[in-house]
Order: sequence, then structure tokens, then C-alpha cells
Amino acid sequence: MEHDLAALRSDLLKFARLQLRDEALAEDAVQETLAAALSGLSRFKERAQMKTWVIAILKNKIVDILRDRARNPQAFAAVEEIPEDAYDDLFDERGHWREEASPTAWGNPEASLKNRQFWEVLEICLTRLPEKTARVFLMREVLGLETEEICKELALSSTNCMVVLHRARMGLRLCLDDRWFHGETRNA
Repeated sequence: MEHDLAALRSDLLKFARLQLRDEALAEDAVQETLAAALSGLSRFKERAQMKTWVIAILKNKIVDILRDRARNPQAFAAVEEIPEDAYDDLFDERGHWREEASPTAWGNPEASLKNRQFWEVLEICLTRLPEKTARVFLMREVLGLETEEICKELALSSTNCMVVLHRARMGLRLCLDDRWFHGETRNA
């Protein structure tokens, strides 16, 4: 089982880097996660997969780091957003999808969640987002933090946070549409 933990290290590090965007903090979070998993190995009852259990520990470590930042504020730059007009060419003057840009059906997206290559494409799409926009998205959708916590951590208004989340989702939707659901990658 200890070997299984060591094999997870690179996936844990990718996840931590993507969320924290700080190499040293990511390394620390992964090390603490692996240490906690090792010390709790006797309590692991295999009710879940090892990877799921360890990622849950890592998520908690990352949330702790983010909450610690909120308690000990540092100078934090304003969230780098996707420009307000980035998606203007997708919508008409009434805010409706332009015919040529209208979303197409994604078929069965749930099936994609079981495909390891999909997760690699999602990671690529997340890294294409502005760094802090991706962080807001991950804090909300992956770590499950409440909007209020995200706003406090990043010094955002709730309205701004919702706008950033909308733009992140739109950017991910376009990227996944291009690179996975209708692109070449899925069939490669």
C-alpha cells in the first residue's frame, strides 16, 4: 500500500500545482498529504479507492492553506480575468447565441469522465485560463468552497466572483468543445 501512495505523488502534485499555483506550497501540501495518508493507513478500510481517499486528504490540506492565507493576508493581486469582451463574438446584441457559435450537443459527457485522456484535456484547458480565474473555478467546483470563502480569500466581491466563474466556465466549455467533444483529441 505504501508503494501505491508513492505512485500517486505525481497526480497529487499536478492537482496541487494547478490549485495553488505555487511550487513550494504544492510540494508541502503533497508531502503533508502523503504523511497523513501513511499515518492513517491502518484506518483506511478500502471503502473507497486509495486514490479517492488520498485526493480527499489533499483537498483538505489545500483548503487549510487557503484558509490560512485568509487569516494571514498577504498582498494579493486582483483576479486576472478573461476580458469582458472575450466572448462578444459568440452572442448577438440581445445576448443570444449567434447561430454559427451556438453550442452543439456533447453527447454523453458522463462517459468522458471515465476516460483518463479527458482529464488530461481538462487540465490543459484549465491551464489555458488566466491563472487566478482557474483558481477561482477550482476553489468553487473542485474544492467545494463557498463563494463567501472564495471572496474573502481573494478579496473579491460576490458579484465579481460570479462573473469570474461564468467566464471560467465559458472558457472551459469552449476549450473542451474544441479539444475533446468535437476536436481531434478524443479520437486520437
